[in-house]
Amino acid sequence: MFKKLMATDAGWGITFTRIITGIIFIGHGLPKIGIGSERTLDGLAGWLGGSLGLPFPMLMAVLVVAAEVLGGFAMVIGFLVRPAALTTAIAMVVATTMVHWDAGMFGEGGYQWSLLLCVLSIALMIDGAGRASLDQRLSR
Repeated sequence: MFKKLMATDAGWGITFTRIITGIIFIGHGLPKIGIGSERTLDGLAGWLGGSLGLPFPMLMAVLVVAAEVLGGFAMVIGFLVRPAALTTAIAMVVATTMVHWDAGMFGEGGYQWSLLLCVLSIALMIDGAGRASLDQRLSR
């Protein structure tokens, strides 16, 4: 089963998609914990609990940051890409529906980017890591 999870026949297109998508997720996740910004994990948790009304806001904040940073890193190196893409897809569904939906697809703060990142994550879940990945090497 582990081998099947990592198997991929995808080509270079999905490989470039995986790497760039991973870099984007890392770039979105690190500022949420104060790397490259003034934000903090506590601030994110406060916003998730206060503005969005999510239960267990600190747990949710940790899960969002883990999905984006660790999932993004997994995408960049091509290791366990399908599970990583599942976590980022879930994060982007929540971002699209709970944060950006009211602005419309193309309005200020709209959901076009979170939707695109969700679709890219789903493509990675379907096709796997592609070439030049640890998943491909380990599944042989």
